[in-house]
Amino acid sequence: MSHLYLTKDHEIFRASLRKFLEKEAYPFYDQWEEDRMIPRSFWLKMGEQGFLCPDIDETYGGSGVDWGFSVVINEELERVGSGLVGVSLHNDIVVPYITSYGTEDQKLRWLPKCATGENITAIAMTEPGTGSDLANIKTTAKLDGDNYILNGQKTFITNGIQSDLILVACKTDSVVVPKHKGVSLLIVERDAIGFSRGRKLNKIGLHCQDTAELIFEDCIVPKENLIGEEGKGFLYLMEKLQQERLLVAIGAQIASEVMLQMTIDYVKSREVFGQVVSKFQNTQFKIVEMLTDIELGRSFLDQLIADHMEGKDIVTKVSMAKWKLTDIAKNIADECLQLHGGYGYMEEYEIARRYRDIPVARIYAGTNEIMKTIIAKNIGL
Repeated sequence: MSHLYLTKDHEIFRASLRKFLEKEAYPFYDQWEEDRMIPRSFWLKMGEQGFLCPDIDETYGGSGVDWGFSVVINEELERVGSGLVGVSLHNDIVVPYITSYGTEDQKLRWLPKCATGENITAIAMTEPGTGSDLANIKTTAKLDGDNYILNGQKTFITNGIQSDLILVACKTDSVVVPKHKGVSLLIVERDAIGFSRGRKLNKIGLHCQDTAELIFEDCIVPKENLIGEEGKGFLYLMEKLQQERLLVAIGAQIASEVMLQMTIDYVKSREVFGQVVSKFQNTQFKIVEMLTDIELGRSFLDQLIADHMEGKDIVTKVSMAKWKLTDIAKNIADECLQLHGGYGYMEEYEIARRYRDIPVARIYAGTNEIMKTIIAKNIGL
C-alpha cells in the first residue's frame, strides 16, 4: 500500500538501502546472533552510505532530509531482524536529544561522528530498582567546580557495550519538590574517569543487540556535557518519548508483516494429510484474521507517522499504537509458530527467532500497562 508520508525520493532511498542490507546485513545476521554482537564495521558502513542520522543538518554531517527517510531505515532494519534496534535507537532516540537541546559546541563535537558511525550512542534511564518511574531515579550528579561527579548504576542499556556517548538521566537535585524537577541529562563519554561497564546481559531474544549494565563511581563529567538546562531532563524525556514509542510501533508492525508473509509461504508449500496446509479452513481463517489486524494497524500507524512529521501532538494515539501493535505482533508470532508446526520450534526457521524477539517490545519504551495509564489520563479518566 502507498504511505501518506512517502514520495518517490523515499522509495529510491529504500531501494538503495535494501540493496546495501542484502549485501552487508542479511548474509551475516545469523552469525551476529551467535556472536551476540553487531560489529562496529557494520555501523561504519551504514554511516559511509548515509544511513545513519539522515535527518540531522548537513552542517553536522547529516543530509537534512525529512523524518520519512528515518522511517524507511527503521522499517528495513526490522525486516532484517529486531536485533538491529540499537541502530534505530542511535538514529532516532538518542541523537535527537543533542540536535534538539544541545549547544552549538556540543553539536559540532558529537554529531559528525554520530553520522559516520564512529560514535555509537546509548541512553541510560533504567536502574536496577527503577524502570518507568523516572522521577525516582537514584543516580546523582553533583557539580564540583567545572565537573559533575556522577554516581549510580543503570541496567538494560541498549548499545551498552559498544557505546561511545551515553545520555544519562540523573538527579542534580535530590530534595526539590516535585521530584521530577531534579532530573537532568548528561553525556558521558566512553573514556570518562569513574565510568565502567558491568555485565553484558544475556537475554531471551535480541541476541545480537548488546545490552549491558553501566556503573558510575565518582565519574567525572565536564559541566559542558550537560544537555539543555539543569532540572529540565524529565521534560526533555517526556517530549522525546513520543517518537521513541512510535519507533517501537513501527518495528512491531513490520515484524508482524514479515512473520505473516513467511508463514503464508510456508503453509502453501507444506503438505499434511495429502494436501497443502494452506487449504485447511482453520489455516485460512487464522491467516485472514492476522492479515486484517495487520492492515488495520498499518492504516492507523501511517496516519500517526504523517501527523508526527507535521509536528502534531500524538501522545494519546501513539500510546495506543505502541501497546496495540506490540500485542498484535506477539499474538501473530504465536499463531505463526503454531502454523509452522514442529518446524517452527527449530532454530533454522526464522519464526523461532521472531517468536523470541518480539515480546520485549511490550516492555521497553514504557510497558503496555503504562501506555494504558497514559491513555486513561489523557481522556480524563
